[in-house]
Amino acid sequence: MQPRARHTTKTPPAQPRLLVLNKPFGVLTQFSDDQGRATLKDFVDVPDVYPAGRLDRDSEGLLLLTNDGRLQARIADPRYKMAKTYWVQVEGEPTDAQLQLLQDGVVLKDGPTLPAQARRLAEPQLWPRDPPVRFRKNIPTAWLEITIHEGRNRQVRRMTAAVGLPTLRLIRMSIGPWSLEGLQPGMWREAAPL
Repeated sequence: MQPRARHTTKTPPAQPRLLVLNKPFGVLTQFSDDQGRATLKDFVDVPDVYPAGRLDRDSEGLLLLTNDGRLQARIADPRYKMAKTYWVQVEGEPTDAQLQLLQDGVVLKDGPTLPAQARRLAEPQLWPRDPPVRFRKNIPTAWLEITIHEGRNRQVRRMTAAVGLPTLRLIRMSIGPWSLEGLQPGMWREAAPL
């Protein structure tokens, strides 16, 4: 007696998807939380997409989500050195020397950072943060644009602190070719994967 031929139906791979989200302040970069905090589930109702990288709860801005593991790795893995640009409100008035330190690379506890691009920004027109940033009357604040090619934990905050400019507000504006353009906090759009 001949064994029966088995028919297996292969599930076709899911169409690669990439979502560009403007993550609001105070939202965790995950889809669930046992402490009842705001998560991505509160803003993105798309099955089987996952964050490509992190964005701290106290940071805002661009977060990419995808269902494609290879794309997720290309975006998040530091080996690919994908540029990430942040607008950073700092306490204090940056000097040329402090900007040069950021540009040259800063020595952190986990080693030196790669050189970054850093420049002063005119105060940008942004959405209000909830809750607002606390200001101290006697200490000025300034905005910087910083582009890094790594992705260490809280790297930009640690870099600005290391040069004497503590971060008050941090917004990721772009990753590689993708930007926040036109998205208000909590909004997302579909984008073309690489």
